[in-house]
Amino acid sequence: MTLQKWKILKSDLIIDNQWCRVRQDQVKLSDGTIIDDYFVNIRPEIALILPITPNKEIVFVRQYRHGVQEILLELPAGTFDPKKEDSLTAAKRELEEETGYIAQELLFLKTIYDNPVKDDNKIHIFLGLNVEKTGKIDLDVTEEIEVVLVPMTDVIDKIMSGEICVAGTISTIFMGLEFISEQQSVNSYFL
Repeated sequence: MTLQKWKILKSDLIIDNQWCRVRQDQVKLSDGTIIDDYFVNIRPEIALILPITPNKEIVFVRQYRHGVQEILLELPAGTFDPKKEDSLTAAKRELEEETGYIAQELLFLKTIYDNPVKDDNKIHIFLGLNVEKTGKIDLDVTEEIEVVLVPMTDVIDKIMSGEICVAGTISTIFMGLEFISEQQSVNSYFL
């Protein structure tokens, strides 16, 4: 069996609000089945940063997330419009706005899909090295953030205990730590 993309027969924007955009697609599956109401969330791109201080601490943000009604420990991240701003610029901006830190070096690691079942956006992942505090935090009205420094040696335990439980954050941590591990054998900068 060869996998095939679904064919979009009809597509309507049913919610078009600055905070929420939803598209309703009528699709034809490869076996001929037609689904009249497949809903897709049209979401902005996300820049997500793994910021590491010279003392080998990771800069996290703790904030309330209304979708799950929980206060969560996450990496700094934010949305952007790729027509107006590239992912690197967005990553720099979001890191400073949310945490008051800037990265001496910001390395692009990977682009991944956020939730490809129902969302159309991507997460652009960056590693921030030698981040330093500037104190210039600029939060949105919906953001109440506590900046939390976690030693790199403690981060896996926090994932395993469930204290860190956001998928994008966990993916970024593992990609960043793997990148650092690979670089350690060739560059003392990462030791």
